[in-house]
Amino acid sequence: MKNLSMDLLRAFVSVAQFGSFTKAGELIGRSQPAVTLKIKRLEQLVDETLFTRTGKSLELSEAGESLYDYANQILALNDLAVSQFSKSAVAGKVRLGIPSEFATTLLPKIVSRFAKAYPNVTLEVNCELSKHLLTKAGKAKHDLILALGDESSDKNSDFIKNDDLVWVASNAKNPLKVEVMPLIVAAEGCIYRQRAIQRLDRSELPWQIVYTNPDLTGIQYAIQEGLGVTVLAKSTVPDNLQVIAQSPRFPDLGKVGINLICDTTKRGDQAIKLLIEFLKTSLA
Repeated sequence: MKNLSMDLLRAFVSVAQFGSFTKAGELIGRSQPAVTLKIKRLEQLVDETLFTRTGKSLELSEAGESLYDYANQILALNDLAVSQFSKSAVAGKVRLGIPSEFATTLLPKIVSRFAKAYPNVTLEVNCELSKHLLTKAGKAKHDLILALGDESSDKNSDFIKNDDLVWVASNAKNPLKVEVMPLIVAAEGCIYRQRAIQRLDRSELPWQIVYTNPDLTGIQYAIQEGLGVTVLAKSTVPDNLQVIAQSPRFPDLGKVGINLICDTTKRGDQAIKLLIEFLKTSLA
């Protein structure tokens, strides 16, 4: 029976995330030729072509898409198992800044697994809009920031993935039949708010902001009461809300980039390094 090396899988996942052998090599500390060789060896093992080239970027083939899901699960289990036997050596405190929608959906499970793996590491989590997290003051009070943006322009950021933006409404109360689109949004500066207004204006569709709240919980309650619709990253939509299918009335919203940002002076901290890798593996 064939065995898939963790080293090969980690190189594969890195190339899939960045769409580049060179950038993947920078992440895992290998040269571009070395990464290319690892991918060729993995393709030989599975007897499939894992990437197709589109212009200057690499995209996963159908077989690559299937292996990508398995690879993330295998790496996550491997890293968790290894951490169980090295956790006593890692201690400290990490100040993590995250957007509020991640705090109520994705992060609790991830943070719980990290806390079990590294019980001597204290996580101090603070929730704000990405706009505020990325200010000079926001960066100063956090060791690590999970932020949303159109694209990563911060030299100290690690790109995790692009996520689809979707329209979201209540499962029970439908506010969608009114002529003017009722929007429930966060304060100005929120990328969801900006994208919703931008795409509605581009399609010449009338809209009105009926409710503003900086917290996802408040927005969620307003949606459940049928006050209007909002926009979220697809991976953060709560189970009790529904995604609205794209249509002329609900135009395509594009994607949003999810990035991890850490000051280079703090990247040597073992607890921070472990949390970065844990989040990247879990969210990818």
